Amino acid sequence: MSPRRSLPLRTAVAAGGLALSLAVLSGCTQVADMINTVQGEPVSAVPAPAPSESPAMAFNSQFTYDGSVALSSDVAQDLELRLDVWAQNPKRTQEWTADAEKTFGFAVNVHDNRVDEKSVLSQKRRVFISSISITSQTAQTSGQVQSPFQFSADPRTLVPSDTIRSDRGLLLNSFQGGLYVPETVIHGLPVDTYGMTLEFAMTVWVEGNANDDASFMQQTVYQYLPVAIFSADQAQASAPTPSATP
Repeated sequence: MSPRRSLPLRTAVAAGGLALSLAVLSGCTQVADMINTVQGEPVSAVPAPAPSESPAMAFNSQFTYDGSVALSSDVAQDLELRLDVWAQNPKRTQEWTADAEKTFGFAVNVHDNRVDEKSVLSQKRRVFISSISITSQTAQTSGQVQSPFQFSADPRTLVPSDTIRSDRGLLLNSFQGGLYVPETVIHGLPVDTYGMTLEFAMTVWVEGNANDDASFMQQTVYQYLPVAIFSADQAQASAPTPSATP
């Protein structure tokens, strides 16, 4: 055997001896100790950091994900007040940035689940809305909180004059009335805004028994609508790619 091959052979013999020693050891602890002795101390695995979410996506908003939302409140047993809100312009909520004008529409209606929706009004418990207001609260990376958007109105001034109304306000019952506001504009927001919560406050008069003027009671209903706000870069990145011309 030539001298050149003696060193690799010795290395192979040594490795084989180590493998044999490991094989005859009993118990997982002894095997682990032997491996640690040969390889040194084990290195703890460090999990890779999760990809960071953009601030807008971290602001949970069903309205932003779907472009519309239906919020419901019970004003009496089996009597549901419903608030529908939808993005009007831009319709793609990923384009709702701090500096852009953001237009949404909303509607308020009521459903008496004790009777069929097509029942005559005298068979339903009537609900009138006498005032509605919307306030806002921003979520900003700076930690500041502001209220840049405000809205307040008598619902009777927001609909045509022939809509059913009374001294208690505008009638909401489905098929006989309702409040429909197609456009409400949110102007510029602080530049570091990544979310905003709209608070709807609606003062209503609720009839306790159908066709009973003496049974009305007043209450205020609150609904909260989170809205994500995107940066200009995020809005541009989410824009659909134009299809190539054949």
